[in-house]
Amino acid sequence: MNLALDGLPELACKPGKGPWLRGAISFSPSLDYMERAYDDAKYGRYSRRPYVDCIIPTLVDPSMAPPGKHIMSCFVQYAPYNLEQGKEWTPEMRDAFGETVIDTLEERFPDIRSKILHRFVLSPKDIEDWTGLTEGNIFQGELSLEQLFFNRPVPGWARYRTPVKDLWMCGSATHPGGGIMGAPGRIAALEYMKEKRSGRGAGR
Repeated sequence: MNLALDGLPELACKPGKGPWLRGAISFSPSLDYMERAYDDAKYGRYSRRPYVDCIIPTLVDPSMAPPGKHIMSCFVQYAPYNLEQGKEWTPEMRDAFGETVIDTLEERFPDIRSKILHRFVLSPKDIEDWTGLTEGNIFQGELSLEQLFFNRPVPGWARYRTPVKDLWMCGSATHPGGGIMGAPGRIAALEYMKEKRSGRGAGR
């Protein structure tokens, strides 16, 4: 969810405007809280009290919004692609989930709702439709034990190689996974160069 804000919100636990707002702000008060959020998704419902990781990028790059305005970008968990009882993501359900996220933010940013000018909420179905990512998964496969290391993206296709000669993979689906870090690309390039130097030829 992205929010266009009329001003900078203030945290209840640390009022004022300072450098503490420039980094990632995570709302995950306990393991129990996060487990309950996941439990909802496990049974095909969006989290009623979601885990929220938000940033305010306009504090780093003010050119992203008009003077005095701000953007807040929220990464929210959990919102399952497959919903209970065969339900589908509708605009109404997406809006309801957006309200749940704002309610959660408001617990920490008491003034957030009064500052919202516009909001943009994406369900997993929206992400799939717009970007082609299967089930809207930005990690291109869950970062869970059965899909890590040599099982990423699938058994037999690890180490960035594919069954197609000279076709290598280096995206979020490969080890060590998603996130803005570039590690899959770097490691894939090192593997490619190592194979090329060995004389075996790149790819399969």
